[in-house]
Amino acid sequence: MELGEIVDGIAGVRVSGPTDPSVDCIAYDSRKVAAGAMFFALPGDKIDGNRFVSDAIGRGAKVIASSSARPADVGAEVTWIEIPAGKERRALAQAAANFYGHPADALELVGITGTNGKTTTAFLVDSIVQAAGFTSGLVGTTGYRTPQGSRKATNTTPESLDLQQMFAEVRDAGGSHAVLEVSSHSLVFQRTWGCHFVAAIFTNLTRDHLNFHKTFEEYFAAKRRLFEGTGAGAPDVAVIKADDSYATRLEGLAKRTLTYGLKGEPDLTTKKFAQTPAGKIEVRSSLVGRINVYNILAAIGAGIALEIPNAKIEQGIANLELVPGRFQQIDEGQPFYVVVDYAHADDAMRNLITTARELNPSGRIITLFGAGGERDRSTRPLMGEAAGALSDLVILTSDNPRTEDPLRIINDVVVGLQKANGNYRIEQDRETALGMAFDEARAGDIVLLAGKGHENTQILRDRTFEFDDREKAREILRSKGFSKQPAKK
Repeated sequence: MELGEIVDGIAGVRVSGPTDPSVDCIAYDSRKVAAGAMFFALPGDKIDGNRFVSDAIGRGAKVIASSSARPADVGAEVTWIEIPAGKERRALAQAAANFYGHPADALELVGITGTNGKTTTAFLVDSIVQAAGFTSGLVGTTGYRTPQGSRKATNTTPESLDLQQMFAEVRDAGGSHAVLEVSSHSLVFQRTWGCHFVAAIFTNLTRDHLNFHKTFEEYFAAKRRLFEGTGAGAPDVAVIKADDSYATRLEGLAKRTLTYGLKGEPDLTTKKFAQTPAGKIEVRSSLVGRINVYNILAAIGAGIALEIPNAKIEQGIANLELVPGRFQQIDEGQPFYVVVDYAHADDAMRNLITTARELNPSGRIITLFGAGGERDRSTRPLMGEAAGALSDLVILTSDNPRTEDPLRIINDVVVGLQKANGNYRIEQDRETALGMAFDEARAGDIVLLAGKGHENTQILRDRTFEFDDREKAREILRSKGFSKQPAKK
């Protein structure tokens, strides 16, 4: 593709060097540069992409896009695109859309943002879309799926270049829809810039990611961007959880607003059947707990926004049996329940334990969890307080400590456990901790393995190794003599 076509619509650029090179691919990671590439040197929190310009040129990049002025040592054969400072990621999003032929314009996009519930709601909406007979893409925390296959998620919402490539894969396969979890980070970094959403869903807002956003108001402002519009106009329909205190600050931004909730008189609610502007919808779902009632209502709102018939909405909800790592039950024939969940903040922890208590009021709740390293430290005692107050026993362990001292993280959590006067034990090694939790469990108890959910690695300072709570739980349960008996015919 000609360079002029790729930079079309990017404001304020200055070009030096050859003005008519053809570009074969775009990259923002110098390790992925191939001959004929255009390399975007993006600023980052920890690493400046300009450090890798020489590497990109050495690998065959013909064009460099950067907010820095052209260095004197760059050869005359290289085209340098100088982008206004602060506009680098928006420029990448525009270039990516141009390069792939604006694939988002060919799709009906549904974006879901909020602290909790994004993944489950995304799976529900995608199931509804597929039940209606459409080919779709799904992008979120547990992975990315297009008609060309599935791949591991590096971020909840991928960089704009990767996102546009996925949209192109859906479009080129005859697809018509894509469902995205849209994280606050991605909105700040403008990964969805230039994308118009038919429906934008707000699930809730609770404390999280304040190590990045610094204040709760900044966190909310990032989420709000989805409803204001990300460079392609406001969404057609906003689907907003009315029971959340921030809901009123999102109303009126989209062309139409649908509210959902269990209090007052929202547009979508439930008694025995879901009541919606499109009439009553009979919901049958294997997903459990009050939090999933909200998720289902949000998904129904998206279905209405997409003009999907009620019968197909019902079918899509019923078709979804589970969401990976979201209240996922592990059954190896043990006399107690084992549930794996991604809850890794205090509000999510409360929702998880409350759901378990509602399902099993007579049994004990044993909660195993840790707090991630290099994340919002102030959340740790709040998680400890929630788990300590609501659980009968807490097994405190490690969860991706990264470069932090695991014992320091544990000590931060203990502050909250002690404040709640919680009953707790500490075992730093997560595998040993799982065995300890199962040894403590009696018939009828629920053991909650919280924090990692679908994740399949444990990240330490010096290494990363495979560790999946679901698989490890099965392995340990089998080692203790439990065996799931085949169903009788």
